[in-house]
Amino acid sequence: QVALVESGGGLVQAGGSLRLSCKFSGGTFTRYSMGWFRQAPGKEREFVASMRWYDGWIDYGGSVKGRFVVSRDNVKESLSLRMYTIEPEDTAVYYCSATSRTDSDLDSITGYDYWGQGTQVTVSS
Repeated sequence: QVALVESGGGLVQAGGSLRLSCKFSGGTFTRYSMGWFRQAPGKEREFVASMRWYDGWIDYGGSVKGRFVVSRDNVKESLSLRMYTIEPEDTAVYYCSATSRTDSDLDSITGYDYWGQGTQVTVSS
């Protein structure tokens, strides 16, 4: 059974940077597309970034494009999200997700089969 564990969240000042990590286990990591989503209080879960496993395609949500960078380490079986020029609006619980399907809509929560428990990111202004 695939398990995902996020880490790296915390309190950061606006304009700063942060790196989130997601440790993958229970499957063949290289055969899984991975994603990051976030959910702020009272809001729906929002797409942040994704990496498709079979061709390396990367996509970002509009609110983070140009500020966040997603990457994966296939040796360590982990996914990272580097966050730069952080804004108060980035405050949310950040979730890691995974799917082995090749026809998934990777910017939708329905495109994933596995989710981590989330890590809180709080941005102070």
